[in-house]
Amino acid sequence: MRLLLRFFGFLFALGTIVFVIGGAGAGYFVWKFSQDLPDYSQLQNYEPPVMTRIHAADGSLLAEYAKERRLYLPIQTIPDLVKEAFLSAEDKNFYEHGGIDLTGIGRAGYAFIQNYGSGRRPQGASTITQQVAKNFLLTNEVSFDRKIKEALLALRIERAYSKDKILELYLNEIYLGIGSYGVAAASLLYFDKSVNELNIAEAAYLAALPKGPNNYHPFRRREAAIDRRNWVIDRMAENGYITDEQAAQAKNQDLAVIVRPTGAHIFSAEYFAEEVRREIFERYGEEKLYGGGLSVRTTLNPKLQVIAKKALLDGLTRYDEQRGWHGIVTRIEPTGDWGARLATVRTFTDIPWRLAVVLESSADVAKIGLQPQRDKSGELSNDRDVGLISADGAKWAVRGNKTGIAGLLKPGDVVYVEAVDGKPGQWRLRQQPRIEGALVAMDPYTGRVLALAGGFSFDESQFNRATQAMRQPGSSFKPFVYASALDNGYTPSSVIMDAPFELSQQGQATWRPENYSGKFYGPQTLRFGLEQSRNVMTVRLANDLGMPTVVQYAKQFGIYDNLLPVLAMSLGSGETTVMRMVGGYSMFANGGKRIKPTLIDRIQDRYGKTIYKHDERECRGCDADKWANQSEPALVDRREQVLDPMTAYQITSMMEGVVQRGTGTALKAIGKPIAGKTGTTNDEKDAWFVGFTPDIAVGVYLGFDNPKPMGKGSTGGLIAAPVVRDFLQVAIADRPAVPFRVPPGIKLIRINPKTGLRAGPGENSILEAFKPGTAPPDSYSVIGAAASPGFVTPEADRAVGQGTGGLY
Repeated sequence: MRLLLRFFGFLFALGTIVFVIGGAGAGYFVWKFSQDLPDYSQLQNYEPPVMTRIHAADGSLLAEYAKERRLYLPIQTIPDLVKEAFLSAEDKNFYEHGGIDLTGIGRAGYAFIQNYGSGRRPQGASTITQQVAKNFLLTNEVSFDRKIKEALLALRIERAYSKDKILELYLNEIYLGIGSYGVAAASLLYFDKSVNELNIAEAAYLAALPKGPNNYHPFRRREAAIDRRNWVIDRMAENGYITDEQAAQAKNQDLAVIVRPTGAHIFSAEYFAEEVRREIFERYGEEKLYGGGLSVRTTLNPKLQVIAKKALLDGLTRYDEQRGWHGIVTRIEPTGDWGARLATVRTFTDIPWRLAVVLESSADVAKIGLQPQRDKSGELSNDRDVGLISADGAKWAVRGNKTGIAGLLKPGDVVYVEAVDGKPGQWRLRQQPRIEGALVAMDPYTGRVLALAGGFSFDESQFNRATQAMRQPGSSFKPFVYASALDNGYTPSSVIMDAPFELSQQGQATWRPENYSGKFYGPQTLRFGLEQSRNVMTVRLANDLGMPTVVQYAKQFGIYDNLLPVLAMSLGSGETTVMRMVGGYSMFANGGKRIKPTLIDRIQDRYGKTIYKHDERECRGCDADKWANQSEPALVDRREQVLDPMTAYQITSMMEGVVQRGTGTALKAIGKPIAGKTGTTNDEKDAWFVGFTPDIAVGVYLGFDNPKPMGKGSTGGLIAAPVVRDFLQVAIADRPAVPFRVPPGIKLIRINPKTGLRAGPGENSILEAFKPGTAPPDSYSVIGAAASPGFVTPEADRAVGQGTGGLY
């Protein structure tokens, strides 16, 4: 008995020693690994990188920008189905354990012993809490040291935070493949749905991804992805989250993944989206742009954007095709699998054309094979579609070619084609235009850019010609010269001499400006000079007015920052952008109020707080909680008045005459009040039209990126004005023909358009706008007549048609 007691005493002493030594060892290891543990308290104020989302004016998604595509959702907004799927796949005992799952550790240890020496990666036993510790605070290093630190951090995190908070961090941080982080972003990226719209199969697939997104890629490893998804569904049924019947139905569903595009989400809005991205970057920096979770509401009208892109594309194509065919894209071998070879040729994704290879050609028709489409996985389709280019579809290119299409296109030639509406299988031959251009449409009262087309194709060139191309506006600058004159004592019926003008220049040849026609037309009114775009009259007016005054007005309207005060600048020889020109014309349309062009209405931070708003008007009374017989809310507009409203109306009226009788008659067919001005620079290097209705201002320029002559007759009236016409015909088709508002105090007086004098009985006449205290002159006087003595012009050259002068 004594020996037995001694033996048990020895065992107890030995056990005590082992326990103390073991406890001391464990304590030492805990102390050692605790020394350099990261501060887990930072999780409390964790702000993960969240993608910036940009929306159009109607709320539709325009673009997303992020290095880590993530949308952060509070745990309360994540549906139970999604939580249950991830718990079943990753940590079914999450709400029971204290941060470490001993059962899972035992299972992982047993697997490690079995696989020892095989080179396989050790099986993890990490709980969701441990994964949070690793993802947020540690590295992905595979080692026992990291696992120990992970376990220690998990225990501390469990004591500091609730289970729901830990799960929230996990579901928003976990990487789920294809650049998506967190369940909200992954739901959008894989299924184009919000998390609340996911069904069982979709939620289970997302829960299958944390183990290795590339191992379960929806296209490259489809079978493995389906197997893993079905395993998660079985675990959900096993844990009682769904019934066996629901599980069976979910497992029978196809893996219907539709990868969401990462570029501009609105077709044809790539230039607009990139301009917004650039502005946010300049305003807030890279970190805010790609990780600040900003919500940006832009001014873009998606319907008008599509119209604008089409109008510009049609205008560029129209000009280019009038100059004839200039060649194929490339050549490939047309035999065998021509589709695979054609698929390697780069094409434009933002243009409604397709690449095709000529398979056969004759004088009247060409058989073509169309570039195959790609499926959701990016794999090339096995379908090989063919079509025909008829003689009608290629007549613009065949002109002068006696052998017809066969003399133009050979088997193996790769060309662009466009579908012919209403004729399936029929295609029209196209070619990439050599000239470029831009179009901007703006709300003239607020400066909100409604549509912006920065060139032929964003895929071809990301250079935004609407905001970055500095071009000479030519005669489209003249309204600012005439407006400065009207604001300083001149009237629309003031008469200026259109006669040779010379300016001696020290060390240079004498400057002799000419009209586009090369002729001079004698004394003419300001209205006639603007309507017919007389260069010499404009120079004489600027000379009489003084270029410093013109420079001041150009700066007030935002056209130029520092215009040289030389007479040549009055003809638009300085360089500016389409955006600036449309902004300047908008101030004519809105009665002379300063506006600042903008692509952004409002920016909110990740918490919904507005950090930028374009509309700075004060709304008095808008913050009332309820109506208590108080006055209606009132908007206080403190914007600067840069031009007298009466002057703005006078110049608007004169520019209506440009459309009715002058160089902009291409827009007359619309049949609604439109004011505008054409512009053509020397040697037809740039062609412009900028104009407006009472609701919308539009500007267009066309020209080569490296300015060079576009050919005789390539004027603003002939190639740019039709682009604006095409845009407005669709854009304002359903809007009533509202006349421009006549400001109080303006007098409408009937005058003789030839002389500018008050019209007598039976004379041809128009209604002209005069400010109070002004009226048609009683006697005929000509500005600049002294410099051109004895100049006489035939009456036929000075004839003006009947009309209202653009006043309705």
